[in-house]
Amino acid sequence: MANKKINPISLRIPTKAYSQGVLVPCGDTNLLFVTGQLPQNIDGKIVHLGDIDAQTRLVFSRISDILKEANMTFDDVVKIQIFIKDINNSKVVSAIRNELFAESKPASTLVEVSGFVKKDCEVEIDVVAAK
Repeated sequence: MANKKINPISLRIPTKAYSQGVLVPCGDTNLLFVTGQLPQNIDGKIVHLGDIDAQTRLVFSRISDILKEANMTFDDVVKIQIFIKDINNSKVVSAIRNELFAESKPASTLVEVSGFVKKDCEVEIDVVAAK
């Protein structure tokens, strides 16, 4: 089986040379690589300005849609990378991560960055899942 592009209709369809996710067969396991997700609506507009909690929950909702399209859940996530604009928001973001990944406990990275591709983003998250 060849790699499969994952682009749920509930999310903005990429207009550039990328997919929301790529499902890669690897023996008896499928690996899913999810593109860094931003807190944007279907029109690509950043929402919940200045609200790290709401932006983080929206980003995880977007990731959930991609996982579902690949027949996976948060329990299948093995690696998560979280990028935030202000390290002082790490407790809020970590609490949400801990809530969603209480059982699976994936490898995790959380770092502060100086900016994102779109203004007004407070957070960007990407994951790798295996099933």
